[in-house]
Amino acid sequence: MEEIKNCQLYKYDPDFFLITKETPAFFAEEFVQATLDEDFVSWLNFHSLEDKKSIQRLCEHLKIDLLSVEDIYEEKRRPKVEEYPNYVFFSVRSVLPGVNTSLVMDQISFVLGKNFLISFQVRSSDHFTDVRDRIEKKRGKIRFKGPDFLLFRMLEAIIDNYFEVLESISDSLQILESKLIHHAHPNTLRMIEEENRKLVELRKIVVPMRDVTSQLEKLSNAYLDDENHHYFADLKENCLSVLEEIDADKQILEGMSNLYYAAQGQRMNEIMRVLTVVSSIFIPLTFIVGIYGMNFEYMPELKKPYGYPAIWILMIIIAISMIIFFIRKDWWIKRRNK
Repeated sequence: MEEIKNCQLYKYDPDFFLITKETPAFFAEEFVQATLDEDFVSWLNFHSLEDKKSIQRLCEHLKIDLLSVEDIYEEKRRPKVEEYPNYVFFSVRSVLPGVNTSLVMDQISFVLGKNFLISFQVRSSDHFTDVRDRIEKKRGKIRFKGPDFLLFRMLEAIIDNYFEVLESISDSLQILESKLIHHAHPNTLRMIEEENRKLVELRKIVVPMRDVTSQLEKLSNAYLDDENHHYFADLKENCLSVLEEIDADKQILEGMSNLYYAAQGQRMNEIMRVLTVVSSIFIPLTFIVGIYGMNFEYMPELKKPYGYPAIWILMIIIAISMIIFFIRKDWWIKRRNK
């Protein structure tokens, strides 16, 4: 059975680039040789962490600390930038819109060296289509700069995914708003809570990314060119923009929740109004029936031939009069139709 080639190596300079797709076992032996050529930038991307032995062997060849290797597999670890003598290591979380009610999250770890960058994705998903396109088509500055600028472009792509998720949530909010206006169904409240949960999850992802980009902006390290620090400052500003939009959407959802409960309260008031009107009509009728339902022998109307139809006529007149009264007061029919 042929092994799945779930790794990619990009090796490039301003005039040349090479793509190699292989298995982790292959790059465990070959990538070290690729990094020895300082005239090129080498980017190795793992789409899966299943071949743990090969990844550990690669890290041993590159003299990557065991703590960093463990952190690659630790998904619940809070991201932070760690400096080592021969590389810089950190992990962030990316996210994509989910097909159902949840978000598709992925942890991505980075190892930045003198002329190389390694990225480890926990799950197979392509977050860096634009970055690959820039390298292959020689767009922008990426082929003329080092691996730190490549890192900037990759983090930018991850933050762009945050904006994509926000756009998806905003579309859902518009649908929810339309449903609330036309009919506040009980499922609408559940959908509001689901969107709110997405925003909470997204915020937990964006805040650590903001902290990482802030650390990279201030980091004085041989593997990060000083003239590229302002790029990471831009990333931090983008993260702040995402957080502002998250807070704005949460306020919108809070307003929708209040609107839902207000609509439910108004609906209950309409129901109570109808029940009250109906009860008010039948109260005098019940009173009359109650009187003539008593078993007294000497009741004047009982022995009269027209007593029974007279009572019916009286009750009908009372009921119609009360209905006309409620209609004129706009207490029932007109308000129900508004």
